[in-house]
Amino acid sequence: MEKVDGVGGIFFRAKDPKALAKWYEDHLGVKQVPGDYDSPPWRTSAGTVVFAPFEEDTTYFGDMKNQWMINFRVKDLAAMTAQLRAAGIEVEDYPEDGPNGRFAHLFDPEGNRIELWEPGGKDPG
Repeated sequence: MEKVDGVGGIFFRAKDPKALAKWYEDHLGVKQVPGDYDSPPWRTSAGTVVFAPFEEDTTYFGDMKNQWMINFRVKDLAAMTAQLRAAGIEVEDYPEDGPNGRFAHLFDPEGNRIELWEPGGKDPG
């Protein structure tokens, strides 16, 4: 059976797509879609990706109007959260490490919840 290799893109609605793309690039390092074919797009390192539909009444994504949440893998959660806080962005840390690693949550300027993940233990990918 053929299988997909991973996430090839993340597409969602935004009130101000250009400003939101710039925020993600400035604060999380997610490069904006290039305007030409000569500029490189955002590239990620290989690893585990969790594909997990949630119950429609979950509160895990924050506000009930939010239909998605993205999880970004990070190498150093403490450094990333310190950098975000220095930029005036509120970050909520999980109080302790779990079997899958360490996590933190924040919201982008349009209220979409973002989960940051520093893998721990055995990464199956």
